Amino acid sequence: MNEKDILNLFGQRLKNKREKANLTQAELAEKVGLSTNFVGMVERGERNTKFANVYHLIYALDSSLEDFFKGM
Repeated sequence: MNEKDILNLFGQRLKNKREKANLTQAELAEKVGLSTNFVGMVERGERNTKFANVYHLIYALDSSLEDFFKGM
């Protein structure tokens, strides 16, 4: 799997979890101190992000790292 595939897979998982949590991109961005534009770019696989942001995004969705990455 190449980097673009990984970014797309992560972004799709993030979007699915966000939608299940009934949050908009803006609401998720506000919870973690990121811009709405940045969250959208991550969800579309257009932007890589540092692990600290990954951690905060996942926990803002009331998920654990293990649950988020399970099956990926």
